[in-house]
Amino acid sequence: MPVLVNGADFSSQIKQVDIVQRGDEYLLSATIDYQLSEKAKTALQNGVPLYWQLLIKVQKYPSFFWDKSWLKVGKRYQLQYHALLNMYRLKNEDNGDIHNFSTLASALELMSVVNDLPVVNKILLDPEQKYFCFIKLSFEREELPLPLRPFAYIDSQWYLSSDWISWPLKK
Repeated sequence: MPVLVNGADFSSQIKQVDIVQRGDEYLLSATIDYQLSEKAKTALQNGVPLYWQLLIKVQKYPSFFWDKSWLKVGKRYQLQYHALLNMYRLKNEDNGDIHNFSTLASALELMSVVNDLPVVNKILLDPEQKYFCFIKLSFEREELPLPLRPFAYIDSQWYLSSDWISWPLKK
C-alpha cells in the first residue's frame, strides 16, 4: 500500500499506484492529479511550455549509502498552449507522440493515466532481499524561461511537483 503525503495546494498528487509482475518485468500503472496554479495557467496561456517527468526508483530495504538503486525517468511530458490555433499541445518527450486538445482539462486527463510502464527486470533483484519502490512526479522548473526561473523557486504557486511515495515491492 503506497504511503501518500499531501503537498501544497498546487502540487500534483499521485492518487493510485499499482505494480504488477508480468514475466520477468515489473510494470507500473498510476493515476495522477495535476493541480495547476493561476500563475502556471497564465504562463501556459502566454506560450510558456511546462514540463513534468515521472521519476521511479527501486531501492533495497534497509538501504545503505553504497547500495545500488535504480532510478528511471518513466515519462516526460511537455504541455504548451498555441494561441493562434487555440489549442493545447501535449508531447510525450520519450517517444515523440504529440496530441492536440481544445481544452486544458483534456490534455491533463491524458497525462493523468500511466499504464504498464516497465520499472525493473526481476533478474536485477536479489530474491533474498526486500525492495521498496518510490515514485514522484517532478515539475521541471529549470525548463522555464530564464527570467521566470527565480520566481519559480520562491513562489509556492510554482511548486507543481508531487511528494515521493513509497511501498514495498512484492516479489
